[in-house]
Amino acid sequence: MTTQLGGPATRALPAPEKKVAPEPRDRSLASQIIKITLLGLVVAIAIWASFPLIENKAWIGLALLAATTAALLYLYLTPRHIPAKYLAPGTLLLIVFQVFPVLYTASTAFTNYGDGHRGTKQEAVVAIQTASVTQVPGSIEYALSVATTGDPATGPLVFLITDPATRAVSAGDAGGLRKLDPADVTVTSAGKVTAADGYTVLTFGQASLRSKEITALAVPVDGGAIRSSGLSRAYEGKAGRVYDAGCDCVRDTTTGKTWTADGKVGAFVGEGGDRLAQGWKVSVGFSNFTRVVTDPDISGPFLRTLVWNFVFAIGSTGGTFVLGMLVAVSLHSKRVRGRNLYRVLLVLPYAMPAFAMLLVWRDMFNKDFGLINTFFGTDVDWLGQPATARIAVLLVQLWLGYPYMFLVTTGALQAIPAELSEASRIDGAGAWQSFRRIVLPLLMVALTPLLISSFAFNFNNFNAIYLTTEGGPFAPDNPANGATDLLITYTYRLAFGGSGAQYGYAAAISIFIFLIVGTISAIAFRRTRQQEEVYA
Repeated sequence: MTTQLGGPATRALPAPEKKVAPEPRDRSLASQIIKITLLGLVVAIAIWASFPLIENKAWIGLALLAATTAALLYLYLTPRHIPAKYLAPGTLLLIVFQVFPVLYTASTAFTNYGDGHRGTKQEAVVAIQTASVTQVPGSIEYALSVATTGDPATGPLVFLITDPATRAVSAGDAGGLRKLDPADVTVTSAGKVTAADGYTVLTFGQASLRSKEITALAVPVDGGAIRSSGLSRAYEGKAGRVYDAGCDCVRDTTTGKTWTADGKVGAFVGEGGDRLAQGWKVSVGFSNFTRVVTDPDISGPFLRTLVWNFVFAIGSTGGTFVLGMLVAVSLHSKRVRGRNLYRVLLVLPYAMPAFAMLLVWRDMFNKDFGLINTFFGTDVDWLGQPATARIAVLLVQLWLGYPYMFLVTTGALQAIPAELSEASRIDGAGAWQSFRRIVLPLLMVALTPLLISSFAFNFNNFNAIYLTTEGGPFAPDNPANGATDLLITYTYRLAFGGSGAQYGYAAAISIFIFLIVGTISAIAFRRTRQQEEVYA
């Protein structure tokens, strides 16, 4: 009951209830079907990914996979935790595509992972013994058929051999030898397998195309390995180097020389310090990082490359910005006739594929038939000398990059109120003073984040160097480090170079690059926020 002053008591009327329109049944049913389908796809992917994890005994990864799948099912099958339903996909993709690669790279940087150090110690022992197998008097010979479990041209090779004494058929690969059920194979009177369930027997022509792979394949057995002798015969050879568990060493059966296992370097090392080529993966601590500073053969080239990397990134970013800004300011005036046509023509380099233009510019800088020397009547070896090669790549970057800066500067200029420039002219400021005191600071507030991202991109601009100079020219005493190499191209050559891959060392340099770019970007973004506060 409520009482009004000076009037009779009255009862307050209840507020009318708002009627909520029921959700259409068809829409609700469709959303449920989509949700069930997507969750079923998640479960299917999780089951598919679990098999390789179980096969490799990666129990931690399997536990994380199971926990993630269970969490997603709980999250989307219950009506609670609405904000998390929107945050979970982005967070998961962030972890998978950014956090995990960074962590994996960082973990690799503390190992000796690379050519000759990819697997376990047991795998290294098997590789050493099988590589030393030779045919000796009395070696058993087999009828051989080469097969595959995949495509005849690219699938993994398998040896199908027939024992001459028992007529038993076995299949062998780098993992070992296993017997086949007689009912699953077809064998000729000469012992050659012509068909086998689950295998595609290669014809003579198909096998001939893969003769190098067939010759290199060794099937490990006790005391040796089975290798091919041509395309139709195989032999069981004896290992010339045998592992002795008693001394934890590899002994050469012919010379008696031994190589003892060294767990710090992940290799078998002889008395004179020589190592067997095949080793295993071990943790090496900070040696990949200290190697950059302590190894004189690496520290000098690394520091030179780092200095040039900064020059290239700053020159590419600064040069393209200055040129693009000048062109944009010049065409911003309404008194320029045909400025729309000029803008279209100036953007053409940006519209063309960069990788194709880089190859064209490389040919234009050719000493003998390049357009640059032909047009100017010069005889400059542009890409053959360190100084001219660096100038060449900076000019190419200037041509490729200024249209982007021209576009973003044009957009930023159009967002600046014209009244500001008019007011400065009324106050007596000239064109240069108006630009320097008003237009340029406002441009920098808008464009500094883009300049930071451009610097980070150019710091790791692999294509610009590799497609133009391939990092060269190279000094005769250091073919691994060229005058125009960036850290990223130097890292690529270390990881995939002809002297053997060094993934651990390349990962360490990648960490250096990450720290350098991250530190510079953080400082620059802090300065950007200060500018925004000043000109806000």
